[in-house]
Amino acid sequence: MAESYLHDEFPEATQGGADPNVVDPEPVMGNPTAPSQDRKAVKAEQRRELVRAPSFIIGAVILLFWTLCAIAPGLLTKWGENEVIRLEDGSTIPRAAPSADAWFGTDTIGNDVYARVIYGADNVLINAPISALIAVLAGAVLGLIMGFYRGWADEILSRIIEAILSLPVILLAIMVLVVFGSSRLVIVLTIAGLFTPVVARTVRSAVLTEAQLDYVTSAKLRGESGWFIMMREIFPNITNVLIVEFTVRVGYAIFTVATLAFLGLSGGDQTAADWGVDIANGYSLIQSGQWWVSIFPALAIASLVIAVNLIADSIEKVYKA
Repeated sequence: MAESYLHDEFPEATQGGADPNVVDPEPVMGNPTAPSQDRKAVKAEQRRELVRAPSFIIGAVILLFWTLCAIAPGLLTKWGENEVIRLEDGSTIPRAAPSADAWFGTDTIGNDVYARVIYGADNVLINAPISALIAVLAGAVLGLIMGFYRGWADEILSRIIEAILSLPVILLAIMVLVVFGSSRLVIVLTIAGLFTPVVARTVRSAVLTEAQLDYVTSAKLRGESGWFIMMREIFPNITNVLIVEFTVRVGYAIFTVATLAFLGLSGGDQTAADWGVDIANGYSLIQSGQWWVSIFPALAIASLVIAVNLIADSIEKVYKA
């Protein structure tokens, strides 16, 4: 029986007078490190291609600038976020147009708009990435379960996701914040919860494709558990999808955080610098020609979103090539 099996599976082991009970390990095992080395080489080449992409470089520079603003705003402006600019005689200059003394002008009480734009990066660059990260992690778990197990789990979760996605994101966020309050924790968890269904649906599609491949079938035949197959076999092969999803969701989260702040749902100290709050405070002044109070925070949001999108597009092009 053993000899027949070896002859069928490894005919070279029973030819040329070789002992049929001794099988050369090289044909059976091959070189187990070769596929791993090939994957590492491919990933290294992808990283090199990514950091050379012009769109990635531009996006990264803009993102690093706003990150510096969030971490150390005092390095970029001599004024505080709520420090009123005063002249030598002690008088203030509210609603002053951009000039050499105040690059972005001053707001309704004389605060330097440039300083508030610099300090305002903090709120967005904390809430948005954390929300996107939680959404990607939760969406990955749901997507793995839906795509791997299928059946009733997929049906129930798919119906729930479709119901959530049929409702406007901002409307759901407002409802949640009105009920539970608008603390930073609630805002982060709310935005993460709103983006989780989208990520889960994307991950599900990727898992459905991976689940049909031979390495998953081989793991099932070895008797591996479903959790092992999902986390040790499938998950490493969909990390590129998750990276792209994270960068894309950060862009959407920035808009969502700023919109909630514009609507007065940012929570915390309402006098603190915040791009959405400052746009709301200066929005009514645009018609009277005092455009700088709200335009510069709006441009800050736009530049940050563009930077994140440039990075996301570069990552997607490199990993899908």
